[in-house]
Amino acid sequence: MPAFPALTHVAITVSDLAASTAWYQTLFDAKPVLDEDEESGNFHHTVFALAGGTLFGLHTHSSSGSDADGFDERNVGLDHVAFACTRPELEEWVARLDKAGIAHSGIKHAHYGSGISFRDPDNIALEFFAPPAG
Repeated sequence: MPAFPALTHVAITVSDLAASTAWYQTLFDAKPVLDEDEESGNFHHTVFALAGGTLFGLHTHSSSGSDADGFDERNVGLDHVAFACTRPELEEWVARLDKAGIAHSGIKHAHYGSGISFRDPDNIALEFFAPPAG
């Protein structure tokens, strides 16, 4: 049996594609590699290519869902998305988030690693995470 594969992409549904695209463009410091209506016409996706080959997609759907309150990690579904980094890189991410005007938690340490938590325009929980050294 082969090893379980790595994630190839993450796709999140956003309420305002233009605003989210601009926000993630600032966060990733990159333009999308894809921005199109999906072949079936059921959704539009804007996709960013991240280091390591992972794709990060923003979706809007032609039919809206029923959750008018927006994202809440306490509900069943996604809790958060974490981006890998090293512990020394966390300080650089704090500076970059500050420069972009993105509110964040500052660096928090735990026995399982260190991270910086922040949220996108739809309140989706994101994190930069560094595993413990060693």
